[in-house]
Amino acid sequence: MTAPTRPGPGERPRLPPNQALLPAERWPVVGEARPRTHDGSPWTVTIDGCVRQPLTWPLAVLMARPRIVRVQDVHCVTRWSRFDMAFEGLRLADLLAEGGGPAAGARYVSFQARSDRGHSTSLPLAQVEALDPLVAFAADGAPLPEEHGGPVRMVVPGKYFYKSVKWLERISLLTEDRLGYWEGETGYHNNADPWAEERYIARNLDRRRVKKLMADRSMVGLDLLGLVAVDLDLTGLRATDAKLRNADFRRSRLRGADFSGANLSNARLDTADLRGARFVTADLEGASFAGADLRGADLTGASLFGASFGPEPPDGDRSLPPARMDVTTRLEAGQLDRLSPAQQALVARALERDGIGGDRSGDRA
Repeated sequence: MTAPTRPGPGERPRLPPNQALLPAERWPVVGEARPRTHDGSPWTVTIDGCVRQPLTWPLAVLMARPRIVRVQDVHCVTRWSRFDMAFEGLRLADLLAEGGGPAAGARYVSFQARSDRGHSTSLPLAQVEALDPLVAFAADGAPLPEEHGGPVRMVVPGKYFYKSVKWLERISLLTEDRLGYWEGETGYHNNADPWAEERYIARNLDRRRVKKLMADRSMVGLDLLGLVAVDLDLTGLRATDAKLRNADFRRSRLRGADFSGANLSNARLDTADLRGARFVTADLEGASFAGADLRGADLTGASLFGASFGPEPPDGDRSLPPARMDVTTRLEAGQLDRLSPAQQALVARALERDGIGGDRSGDRA
């Protein structure tokens, strides 16, 4: 694994903030695992919209062309990064030039996937021209696996990887922006700069509504992206099946809270009192629990990829201690495989165990 280097004066770090560096052999599958197949139509790649000449190529024709290789780092919004991935493909700029380039008025580029949900994303044309993305067919010397966007995907450097749409089918140049699936449906940030941690768009919440939610201590099934609930007494909160991505519950009292089935990806739960809280089958990917009290908490079936239970060397915030856990913390051994090795070791120490895997209780790690 390539170690992250400290930046020089005026340079940004190679590893963006709050990202975990993965070894070269790991590439987690994010999102859907296969393209749309039910219609049986031939796979083509089309450039249309505000262009001088629309173009459509059979996929096999594009794949047969001479390719370039570009080595770049990949950063996923779910807090993992990989350094030095080698992608092979064609420059989007060259494909655009074949049709005479963008027409007057083109300001944005929309990338659309051959998927059941019609995944798409967009970027300003000026950024596309500056970032010089690839239409890619291979990664690290092998054809792109289907679950990673094969046979063809976009690869956009310098952005969270959801801007590199899988299973590319159409590229449309637009005069006005069109939010993609991840931005419009799940609230991901439209600019996606990893070094600015532009993961989510913070929605404007009506303060009176939030105040009532806090008083009732019920968020069941609600979509409260980016909720700020710092230093609050929310003992016994009911938040089952709630969408609380990027929520901030730092230092709050959440003893006995029920987050079963909730989406708490990238949430901040540092130093919160979570004794007896339930996170059964919750999405906790990228969530931070440094310093939290998790004694008696139930995390059975929760997704923990990228979750953090304390500082990691060399750059962890050592002002926060590890999460407090003991034998009453319910956590299945298999769940810990989703954590980084440093986090696995930290959890093992927090549970006062010699290692991870052996199970004294039958359902706790």
